[in-house]
Amino acid sequence: MATLGYIIVLGTLCSVAFSQNVTVTCATGKYPPDPKTKVDTYVVNLDLLPSQRWAELAKAKGPQIKYLVDGFKEFLEDFGQAGKDIVEFLDNRGGDLVVTLPPPFDQEIRGIALAANMNLGEVILYNLFYEFSTLCTSIVTEDADGNLFHARNLDFGLLFGWDVSNKTWTVTERLRPLIVNLDWQRGGETVFKSVNYAGYTGILTGVKPKLFTLSMNARDDASGGGIVGILKWLLGNRNESWIGFLTRNVMETATSFSQARAMLENTVVVAPAYFIVGGNKSGEGVVITRERSTNLDTWTMRNASGWYILETNYDHWKSPLIIDDRRSAAHKCMDKMSQKNVGFPEIFNVLSSQPVLNKATTYTALMQVATGSLETYIQNCPDPCAPW
Repeated sequence: MATLGYIIVLGTLCSVAFSQNVTVTCATGKYPPDPKTKVDTYVVNLDLLPSQRWAELAKAKGPQIKYLVDGFKEFLEDFGQAGKDIVEFLDNRGGDLVVTLPPPFDQEIRGIALAANMNLGEVILYNLFYEFSTLCTSIVTEDADGNLFHARNLDFGLLFGWDVSNKTWTVTERLRPLIVNLDWQRGGETVFKSVNYAGYTGILTGVKPKLFTLSMNARDDASGGGIVGILKWLLGNRNESWIGFLTRNVMETATSFSQARAMLENTVVVAPAYFIVGGNKSGEGVVITRERSTNLDTWTMRNASGWYILETNYDHWKSPLIIDDRRSAAHKCMDKMSQKNVGFPEIFNVLSSQPVLNKATTYTALMQVATGSLETYIQNCPDPCAPW
């Protein structure tokens, strides 16, 4: 019965999404947004023991993290006994999985669970769920002088419980209070900056000042995607890297655009993904389309439009689903903006245009590599608005 209701709701949302995606109006005057939507910044001190790095943030955001994980579990339980069995496993045995995680993530996750007063299995779920569930729009672009900008919307919570009364995704609403900017420091100096959901130890969006920028978009493929990789990992195959752990390693250790690109192209990963990378020189922008074991394609900005490259959640050589064509809308608004207007204000307008902005959008991040700037704003899509 729960599954039937899920299908009915999904069908209704599909029809709404289709009707709202037919006409695209490019937003104007959205930047700067309300200062109240700008997220707070916290320092992650890499000189501390891994178990201590997240203590302040996890303690401050512990109740919100718990509330979000409860939402995940409620959603799973709606799918009957199988979902309830998963929740029971996470509650009773999930913590045992921490020994399978590589350092420093194992100790960081232990520290988060302790500071947030949470079940260790719940914190592991919280850290691994983003491997295959993020819908996004990422853009790398350059102005007429060759200055590079990187921006993205991160959409999360799609199909995780639709609140019919409020026309919102339940998990999306619980995520927004957890959005933070992180300044990762060593020896009191910034190594890189990122946008995170508090307590998530991987990287989905980041800038390494003067060197490169990075965002990750989820990707589906015919092999079963991240589900297969996760099952293999649970069954003992630990030769694949979690996406968030790989991107964190790239941000910490890579010292150039080319090195970051090579690491993302060649590391075997647990889930297929798109890696969008910007450098510090004109033309340095790529979309890396990854299968779990191989790099399927690296698409360069010069082979895209010449001055920008854009990725949502579909292979760039294939058409997106008709009910989820954020790509065409984003292209339309980028082309209307034109290269002469590249900068934070106009890029923010593009990412605030529906359906690029939708009910699942949690934040918009704006990055400039040369200055190391990172601005992040919590997003809400006013009605009428596409569910995705």
